[in-house]
Amino acid sequence: MAGIPIGSSAPRRRARIEIIPLIDVIFFLLATFVLFTLSLNQSGGPRVALPAAATGEARDPRGTVTITVRADGSLAWDQRAVTLAEFVARLQALKQTEPDPRVLLNGDRDARFAQVRYVIDEARRAGIAKILVETRLRPTGS
Repeated sequence: MAGIPIGSSAPRRRARIEIIPLIDVIFFLLATFVLFTLSLNQSGGPRVALPAAATGEARDPRGTVTITVRADGSLAWDQRAVTLAEFVARLQALKQTEPDPRVLLNGDRDARFAQVRYVIDEARRAGIAKILVETRLRPTGS
């Protein structure tokens, strides 16, 4: 058996915790959580060119239905395209199932105002009072 004889003067190696791989893992987890939380704040509707606004406040996306008005006048409920009849039926069903429903209006900046007005009117007709309008923040100095 080849080994260090007992009573030898050879130095003993001490166990060490290597910190460099641990830092790599921590940065990976941090980056993962940052990217995940950024995706949580995304709108539930299809991508549209949002109008810019100088004022605004953060919103809580939980419990909110996203209604998208596209530039061509079509509507989408969250990610699905809907007809006008489906839209009205879903609004009424939402009011019956949620005690205090909220609607996030996600309109393209080139959408006609009459289409946006229609969505707001139908939401109010269904008894929904909380209607939020999604915008992008206008850069300062614009």
